[in-house]
Amino acid sequence: MNVKKKSKLKVMFRKLTRSWTGTLGFCLIILLIVLSLFGEWIAPFDPMDAQLRDKLLPPMTEGHLLGTDQLGRDIFSRIIVGARVSVIIGLATALLAGLIGTVIGVIAGYYRGWVDAVLMRIVDVQLSFPFILLVLVINAVLGAGLRNIVISLALAGWVIFARVIRSEVLALREKEFITAAIATGVPKFEILVRHILPNIFTPIIILASLQIGTYIIAEASVSFLGFGVQPPAPAWGNMLNEGKDYIFSSWWLITFPGIAIILTTLGVNLFGDWLRDTLDPELKGE
Repeated sequence: MNVKKKSKLKVMFRKLTRSWTGTLGFCLIILLIVLSLFGEWIAPFDPMDAQLRDKLLPPMTEGHLLGTDQLGRDIFSRIIVGARVSVIIGLATALLAGLIGTVIGVIAGYYRGWVDAVLMRIVDVQLSFPFILLVLVINAVLGAGLRNIVISLALAGWVIFARVIRSEVLALREKEFITAAIATGVPKFEILVRHILPNIFTPIIILASLQIGTYIIAEASVSFLGFGVQPPAPAWGNMLNEGKDYIFSSWWLITFPGIAIILTTLGVNLFGDWLRDTLDPELKGE
């Protein structure tokens, strides 16, 4: 079993190295993870340390690679430490939204009938609201903070998982091995656990990888509007919010956090696209 797993990993790695977009995305993700884990040790300055005498220094001045903000805090250090917020929110939201959406999608797709109709109408109603607006409303009720922003994003984003997983379950339900299991009297719960869930694991992973970038951008948007991670904690969204008043005089305050968001989202999406192309049987022609 271990040999099989190792061989599969080797095959996946070879496929990854043959795709320059997948490799680029993978490298950007690894860089993000390293920064989130070891940011405090990598950062050259304390990201919370305000030095008013050094405020609004341009890049490459007095040892500040990307300059300083309006309170004299090092931009480079704040971007590095702020990567942790993006990683936590992206992964935690994908996990929570994926869990909620998978449960609802499996129930709707397998039991069908009035259960499917009720659940899908709930999905349709929620999809009629703009995603960011719904996140802001939920977050306003729950309050600001890292935990609440994850809950808000998950409650607003589970519908995508529910829709996709429902369609996968509906297709699986028509397969011969499911029909045979039902005909032989296998309990419904056992069919779900042993036959349905293992066969929808790949679509869940692919969808989660593609949604992480969306959640990172959404967190930055919510933090920019003042409802997410609160200052003085370093987060890319509130760095943009703090720097918007200096956009014409100190361009580096918003430029470099914006680049960090773009590169992170690009890396996640490139890797997610490669993962989809590699794991999706329909795209591979299997």
